Amino acid sequence: MNSRAFITGVSGLELGADEREFIRLERPWGFILFKRNVETPAQVAQLVGELRSAVGQADAPVLIDQEGGRVQRLGPPHWPVYPAGAVFGALYDIDRSAGLSAARLSARLIAADLLELGITVDCLPLADLPVPGADAVIGNRAYGTEPDKVAAIARAVTEGLEQGGVLPVLKHIPGHGRATADTHFRLPEVDTPQAELERTDFAAFQPLAGLPMAMTAHVVFSALDPAHPATTSATIIEQVIRGVIGFQGLLMSDDVSMNALAGTIAERTRAIVTAGCDMVLHCNGDLEEMRAVARETPELSGKALERANRALASRKAPQPFDRQAARAELDALINRAGIKSA
Repeated sequence: MNSRAFITGVSGLELGADEREFIRLERPWGFILFKRNVETPAQVAQLVGELRSAVGQADAPVLIDQEGGRVQRLGPPHWPVYPAGAVFGALYDIDRSAGLSAARLSARLIAADLLELGITVDCLPLADLPVPGADAVIGNRAYGTEPDKVAAIARAVTEGLEQGGVLPVLKHIPGHGRATADTHFRLPEVDTPQAELERTDFAAFQPLAGLPMAMTAHVVFSALDPAHPATTSATIIEQVIRGVIGFQGLLMSDDVSMNALAGTIAERTRAIVTAGCDMVLHCNGDLEEMRAVARETPELSGKALERANRALASRKAPQPFDRQAARAELDALINRAGIKSA
């Protein structure tokens, strides 16, 4: 039997009996970890193994948000701190080659950390373009405000992850940078004309359209669909994400439990699937919500299954790597420019 079209979080440091049974019966395609799931390297590796054993898939994708800066699920004392995305943008402005090298090195180091734990997917890079007056939820996570620069740094980050055997997830397509609210709490509406969006926000994603996976933005673009955020908008998914941007990989929603979305968890899940997302992402580990998501998601089939299989098949074996030398080089690049790394 195929997996179901959702990715789930779990509640704690190890699987409970009810969670194990849920995973066995409902067969999520993958899993996502958060700080509540992280204590020590040995514990995380064991949890990853438990997840794959419960679903009966030795290569089931396990995701995490490990960006650097303020979005790091793995951190001290067991894992190092990594620079926020804006650091690479600032270095790029001083020396383009150095900025790209630093972005690539940081991602390669992150990949080494993840792969040791069995984590095979990082929700990175971002191609969001912040604008003045936008909510700080993106802020210094972004690489800059110019499409070409952001796409170049995002490409370097992608290369670093791929060289380390970790798959990237491009986010938040078709753009979260203009959002005037944190989508964890409420739904933002962007009133920018379509032509301007295509020149700026969407243009940052176009050079990255070949990436294997992407995550949607819970943002309304009123010029395109005033009634629905991108995540639940068939118009935006078909005309912008698949059309203007040209992304043909596996499209997953941002977290279905975020308050930007309206309705019950079941209603949100149905809306995400109906709009054309291939995969529903549920993050908070609430078992009753997880059950509601599972009831409303189909088995993976058709183009969604093809995209999922193609994404997993694109993962490369990690290349030889000197972690100590890479960290020293990363620190030297940033320190030489006098840029704060967080």
